[in-house]
This record gives sequence, C-alpha cells and structure tokens, in this order.
Amino acid sequence: MRVHVVSDVHGNAGDLAKAGEGADALICLGDLVLFLDYADHSRGIFPDLFGTENADRIVELRTARRFDEARDLGRSLWAALDVDRDIAIEAAVRRQYTELFAAFPTPTYATYGNVDIPQLWTDFAGPGTKVLDGERVELGGLVFGFVGGGLRTPMRTPYEISDEEYAAKVEALGDVDVLCSHIPPEVPELTYDTVARRFERGSRALLDAIHRVRPRYSLFGHVHQPLARRMRIGRTECVNVGHFASTGRPYALEW
Repeated sequence: MRVHVVSDVHGNAGDLAKAGEGADALICLGDLVLFLDYADHSRGIFPDLFGTENADRIVELRTARRFDEARDLGRSLWAALDVDRDIAIEAAVRRQYTELFAAFPTPTYATYGNVDIPQLWTDFAGPGTKVLDGERVELGGLVFGFVGGGLRTPMRTPYEISDEEYAAKVEALGDVDVLCSHIPPEVPELTYDTVARRFERGSRALLDAIHRVRPRYSLFGHVHQPLARRMRIGRTECVNVGHFASTGRPYALEW
C-alpha cells in the first residue's frame, strides 16, 4: 500500500492534480487557501484586493510580531475598499476551492488547516474526497486518525480553536497507527520556523497522544521551514510532510 501526503497546498492546484500519481490514495493535511504568499507578496487573496505594496507592509509588520499594527492596517484597507469583508473573502476562497477540490484524485482523505474555512468544504468535496476531523479511517490495514485546524494565535487565522476543543478531538481518535494533523506536536525542533525565526504553535495534546498511544507515524505540516523535518519520539516517527506550495512534491508512505 502506498499513500501520498501533502500539506500547506496554498493554491498550488497544478501540482496537486499530480500529487496522487502512483499512489493508492492521497492524504491532504490542510491549508488549501492562499491568503498571502510570504515568499511572493504578489500572490494570494490579500494582494489581489489591496496590491503588492500593502502586502509587503503587512508581512513586515507580522514578521516583526507587531500584530496590533498589522490589524490596524488591515482595518483601514478594508474601510477604504468599501465592500463587505466577509462576502469578498468568501467569494475569493470559493474561487480557489473550486480549482483545488477539482484537482483532488480519488480517493482523497482530507482535513482542515488553520487558514481553511471548514463550513465551505461541504460545497466542494465530491464523492471521491472524504473530509475527516476528529475521526478515523482504515487504509490497507492501518488506522489513520485525523485532527484538523490550529490553535489560537495572535494571527487569528480562520480555523483556530481552543486547546480544550483540540484536545477533545485528539482524545476522540483513540488508538491509531498513523496520527494525521495539520499542526505538529509541541516539540521545539518541530515547531520552530527557521526563516520566519519564530515558534509556531504545536499541540501538547498531540504530543501526549504520541506518548500514550505510540502510533507508528505522526504526520503534519504547518511549519514551512522547520528546524527538524522529522524526529523519533519513542516508537513514533514524526514527519513534517513538507510545504507543498513551494515543493510540489508529496511525502510517500508505504507499507
């Protein structure tokens, strides 16, 4: 059995359409939407609405962790645009989801990232795409458990939830062979982004489950340039499957 795993697609529909080639199934760990490309500030919903110069500025503020100033800038830009923010964002996300979900092969097993909008997925996920969050599926004799979304941060991305709600989803999985999540377990080497030069939020509940359940694998994304892409915790191989938006290459898991 061979499955390909991707995360942090961020608008890369072209490579996503090829990601399942040679595999029995595709697993997607979320972040389909591209709001703003931190490597190319001309790409994404934000620059489409407000231009590249404003994208440069908001990236500068966020990178400096000046989140209040970044939010103030965002509010002023929306006020000047004089459109309903929710309607404009949903329309832009729907355009991206139309292309991205059409690129999924059959079968695909997917969960949400922190920049995704879960309530829209039911409009786009076809019969070949199974969406899982706090749920399990058996593939080739192994049990895969999925936990979507991220934890709350000053960035206030669309699908951030409380630590308690997240831990409840992890607990609901029970014993699994492969633990699939968008964010990593709370381990410094796995949560530190060497380019952004900051720690992203990892989950203590995921780390506790790794110690308790001892799955064969813990697969995740979220941190685009991690200090460590993989490490072993007990018997569990923890793997950041990669920033698919930039690499265009899935992680292959065979058994």
